[in-house]
This record gives sequence, C-alpha cells and structure tokens, in this order.
Amino acid sequence: MSQSSLSPTFAVRRLSASDAPGFRDLRLEALRSHPESFGASWEEETAQPLAWFTDRLDRSTVFGGGPAGASTLSGIVGFYTMDSPKLRHKGVLWGMYVRPQARGTGLAPMLVTQVLAHARHIVEEVRLTVVATNTAAVRLYKRAGFTPYGLEPRALKVGHDYHDEVLMAWSRL
Repeated sequence: MSQSSLSPTFAVRRLSASDAPGFRDLRLEALRSHPESFGASWEEETAQPLAWFTDRLDRSTVFGGGPAGASTLSGIVGFYTMDSPKLRHKGVLWGMYVRPQARGTGLAPMLVTQVLAHARHIVEEVRLTVVATNTAAVRLYKRAGFTPYGLEPRALKVGHDYHDEVLMAWSRL
C-alpha cells in the first residue's frame, strides 16, 4: 500500500480566534522542536497569554490544516502584508510548520497553495526565508513556484550556533 493511500484526507482553512488554543500549542511545538527555523523563540512566546495568540490570528492571515472533520491542527502557516505604501505589493509567508506525523502526506503543499491562492488577489509577490539546512522545505517552496534570490549568512543565532537562511520569492507577474 502506498503512503498516499495510508494518509488521511486533510482540510485547510483560515484560522479564527476560536482556534487560538490549538494555534498556540502547534506554534510552541514548532518553536521548541526547531528553534533554528524561526526568528521567534519558544522562551519568548511561551510566556505570552492566550490573548496574544488570539491577537496574532486577528492581525495576520493564518491557515491551519488537519484531518478532515477533526478540530486538531497538524500544520500551520501565516501570511501578512506590509503596511508601507511602497511595500504593499509584497507579502510574507511565515511560521510554516507541519507536525512530523503529517509530513509527506500532502498537507504542507496544501498549506502553501492556500497562502498563494489568498495572496494572489492581494499582492504581486510573496517572500519567505527558510533555514538553508532544511532541504525538504526548500524543495517544497521551489515546487510551489518560489525562486531563491539570496542567502543570508548567519541569519539566526541559536545559542552559539549560526544558521543561514535562503531568501525566496514567488511572483504572480
């Protein structure tokens, strides 16, 4: 039996304030499990009250996915646009995370596709950064149409270790 026939069917939707507890849990799991992949830290965000995560869902567009018909989240991804009139043509994909048990099931491409479908009517370009050692994520973004346009050496410092980030962009033009 193939992996895809064993994989559950996933549903992706925009998260709302009522999703804040699940969003918080998954976001903190991501920050704890992969500190090299995020600009935010687990130590900082774990100290935030639930209202802070609710506000984050209100201020950004965040999509979540999980098994169809279940309220459990298996993956999340965020999107925001710039405030400055000179930067409003660009959006940012941020905070992408899929639980290990849901990786390879098609959920990650569904989340990225949902962000791009949403962004297509709002901005001309979507940018992201991804830690250079996460080759699976780099491949995912390339398959979705993102193109690398730079490398930021030592973009993140976790403890005494530096991590480079690949800068990528997707354009609807």
